[in-house]
Amino acid sequence: MNVNWEGVLPIEGDIIVVEDDPTLRSLMVDIVAEIGARAIAFETADDALTYLLQSHEKCRMVIADHGVPGQIQGIEFIEMVSSRWPFIAAILTSGYLIDPQLVPVSTVYLHKPWALDDLVIAVASLLQPESPIHKT
Repeated sequence: MNVNWEGVLPIEGDIIVVEDDPTLRSLMVDIVAEIGARAIAFETADDALTYLLQSHEKCRMVIADHGVPGQIQGIEFIEMVSSRWPFIAAILTSGYLIDPQLVPVSTVYLHKPWALDDLVIAVASLLQPESPIHKT
């Protein structure tokens, strides 16, 4: 399976990454940078929400792991972001199986371990739906 990443237009704005695993967080930041966006990474959703309360204008998307330390879990974080800033797209990740009915509306859910291509396709499908990319 291959994905033509050239089909992804440069993404304007910021993408917030919430992931407690430092290796995975670094990988996600690199992927986001490769598709032309700026990633701002946090270990907790609490810290990401504090940042967004001050700097949400340039944020295009949040990518949040569900099981992160702190008071706010991934699903709650995405629900808070979506209700306050409905223009911000969302991807939820988790190593645990999550009931699809619990995933917030318009959120893409990626079960770990997800493939790099799956993350890129999810970002592209949410941020440039008029130019979808697919696995071949």
